[in-house]
Amino acid sequence: MKHKQRILAAGLLAVAAAAAALPARAAERKATPFCGNLANAYGPYDYRKGTTEFAHHLKLVEGAHFTDEVENGIKGNASTLGGDIDYTLRAFPNHPGALNTVIRVAARNPKNLYLPGGNRPVECFFDRAVRFAPDDPAAHTLYGSYLLSVGREADARPHYLMAVELDPDNPSTNYNMGLVYFKNKDMVNANKYAQKAYALGFPLPGLKNMLVQAGKWDVSAAPPPEAARKKPADGEPAEAGEAAPAAPAASQDAPPPAKPDAGTAGR
Repeated sequence: MKHKQRILAAGLLAVAAAAAALPARAAERKATPFCGNLANAYGPYDYRKGTTEFAHHLKLVEGAHFTDEVENGIKGNASTLGGDIDYTLRAFPNHPGALNTVIRVAARNPKNLYLPGGNRPVECFFDRAVRFAPDDPAAHTLYGSYLLSVGREADARPHYLMAVELDPDNPSTNYNMGLVYFKNKDMVNANKYAQKAYALGFPLPGLKNMLVQAGKWDVSAAPPPEAARKKPADGEPAEAGEAAPAAPAASQDAPPPAKPDAGTAGR
């Protein structure tokens, strides 16, 4: 009997020890998300410093892993297409060009959770980008654009809102925010952000045309001229009606890519 009691007591102690370890294990799981921690043998580096502090690293990474063929989603260079994109985004998690490529390549086969030759779920690239650089509006815009491209408008909205909060005078960010509200049938806010985007110099008429057709275009919501400070353009976005890199569905309201803060070095 005493022997059985000792066995039972030992068993209860083991259960108690396991229960005590649960919070620590839960904390460990929370600290190491499904998409993996950000530690990397090379980097990680902030793309926004890619023309200054990290220019040498960006040149090396792009020269081997983000060539023109990789960027255009044709084939890999040092590895598979998915492998090279993964390497680039492990070294520079908020690399806007690579994130744009992820969106365009993923759109070719929406049912596939992985890029060709890759081993990381597509959405993880964006999750890692905003965890690495939560103050980077381009990372949030691209996450929003990815979610919008897969029909998750409600999930996209917080990322666009964050991008607008971080960079309120970016015409592309305001345009994207207006598109999300339009898709959610919130015409007042869609018009509000559209008016600001166009006041800031956004060149494409897609959102305006949609609001006009819906009878919701209202110039009285436009900001005063002194409040609209146009940001320098980093490049021409796609034409209306064409597939924009950040959201490849061929439609009039496809949002344009985020504007990178750093030039692409080494290419």
